[in-house]
Formats: sequence, C-alpha cells, structure tokens
Amino acid sequence: MDLAAFRRSKDDFFRRGHDSPLTDEQRASFTGLRYFDEAPALSFTLALEPSAGGAEEIQMSDGSTDEMPRVGTFSFTVDGTPVRLAAFASGAGSAFVPFRDATSGGETYGAGRYVEAERLPDGRYVLDFDHAYNPYCAYNEKWRCPLPPRENWLTVAIRAGELVFPH
Repeated sequence: MDLAAFRRSKDDFFRRGHDSPLTDEQRASFTGLRYFDEAPALSFTLALEPSAGGAEEIQMSDGSTDEMPRVGTFSFTVDGTPVRLAAFASGAGSAFVPFRDATSGGETYGAGRYVEAERLPDGRYVLDFDHAYNPYCAYNEKWRCPLPPRENWLTVAIRAGELVFPH
C-alpha cells in the first residue's frame, strides 16, 4: 500500500473503527491526522544486530512497568549522525521500535513515537519512519502505552511520520 493510501486508511480507522483510540467527542470533530511530508531518506533497509535475548523492563505511560522481549538493535545514520535503536518483539515478521527524537515535545508527541520494522525474506528489515506513529495514549489518557527506553532517545530530528495530535 502506498503512503497516501496508508494514511487515508488510518484516518478512516480513527474516524470509524470501533476500537479507535479517539473518544466519541474527538471523533465528532476529527478531520484527519497530520503528518510530515514523505521523507524517502528516512527509510532504511537494515540488518538487525541480535541481542542476547531476554526481556527488558519498560516504563509505561501510567507509571507502571512491563517486560518486553528485546530482539536486537538497528544501526544507521541520520544527517551524518550515527544512530542506534533497540528493537523489541512484535508480531510475526516485524520488530517494534519505540523512540524519541529532537522533534518530541514540539512537532511530535512529547513521550515519543513508534515505528514497526518489517522483516524482508532475506532476513533484513525495512525501518521506514514515514510510518512512524503516535502511541494511543497521545490521543486519550485512558490508554496505557510503553515509553521509549532512554537508549532510544535520539538527539537528531526524525521529520517523518505522524505529527503531534491537537487536543
């Protein structure tokens, strides 16, 4: 699915989906999510550096913690700056990457965003930040969301994906 179709589909889910993170009041005035312009330079095909295994304790938005299985680390460069992001187990064929960056708290949600890295048949992953999205707790405080671990707080700006949601 191309990026424009993906975004239209997400807007439709937020507007009509029975499990949308938006409240009924938010849905009544919802006109669509806001995004950065497409940023092909922020899509990477990467090898996953596997971790030793095991779970890590991750802080949640409600102050509690959860254990999440770490699968490895992605390493790449953004605007000449080396970047490393921890990746966690997700559904089959993908890795979950929660992150904060220099846009967090301004252009994007303050607590950070998420991106799913999709596994290719050759074992590498596509990490495409045009698909970066806000956690559900960005829309509705009744949701409980994992926060990016400190090692996934980037000093560079990732100007791709979803922008902060207006309240």
